[in-house]
Amino acid sequence: MNAPLHSNLLQQPLRDVSAWAQHFMRSEIPVLGETADTLEALRLNEDAVDANLLGETISGDPLMTLKVMAHVSTHRSSRRVTDAETVTAALVLLGISPFFRTFGPQPTIEERLADLPGALDGLQAVLHRAGRAAKFALGFAVHRMDHDAAVIHQAALLHDFAEMLLWCHAPALALEIAARQQADPSLRSAVVQHEVLNIELADLQQALMRAWRLPELLIRMNDDKHAHTAQVRNVLLAIRLARHSARGWDNAALPDDLADIAQLLNLGLEPTIKLVHQLDD
Repeated sequence: MNAPLHSNLLQQPLRDVSAWAQHFMRSEIPVLGETADTLEALRLNEDAVDANLLGETISGDPLMTLKVMAHVSTHRSSRRVTDAETVTAALVLLGISPFFRTFGPQPTIEERLADLPGALDGLQAVLHRAGRAAKFALGFAVHRMDHDAAVIHQAALLHDFAEMLLWCHAPALALEIAARQQADPSLRSAVVQHEVLNIELADLQQALMRAWRLPELLIRMNDDKHAHTAQVRNVLLAIRLARHSARGWDNAALPDDLADIAQLLNLGLEPTIKLVHQLDD
């Protein structure tokens, strides 16, 4: 993850999941400009910073969250038997001073995509959707009294990180996918991804999570194959809700989403709708 930020952007698809994963693992991940600025402000007063404060700053940014989790997971001691399943837990293990030594001034998505405003808009839309999904997921988990609520929040935040990395490192291909889906809204994401990228992003994401040795619980929560479990349904329904309500609350898919959420939460439909709007506020 330490290649120069301004290395050439990918213009053509790579051959398979392994090639894509290797490329993304070699490439520096830019973060939100707001995150970079806040971290530099905190660096000036490092002695006053603790893991909770730092974790709160980082957990609002899926890309910075991914960077920290990947670093701590790949550098963990072989003697450690438990995973750091949240960014705050990862920071406790890493330590504040080592964090600031490891993560210097951060490159930003605004710098990375300055000459590609359409791609920046596309990435910001995915980041905004991830933030809303994480908020929904946490609210559902708290209602369910799930002891892994913090991990569920993070799983929803990171659910589409491969798409975020695509916008960062292959914006022309990401724009091509978006254009095709806009021209044909019935086109399935997996189909158009395979046509444009030679892979499906879900497969790439699982490969990256395994390569970065991310926590097993986080990997499982981001694997749609485990949708029969309440925790994974919690994440997936939050993702669906955020996606379908991204442009307002009149999407035809929302009634089914809300009915499924009501079932998950063991609530009536009206209380579920009220809860969802409270979370979105």
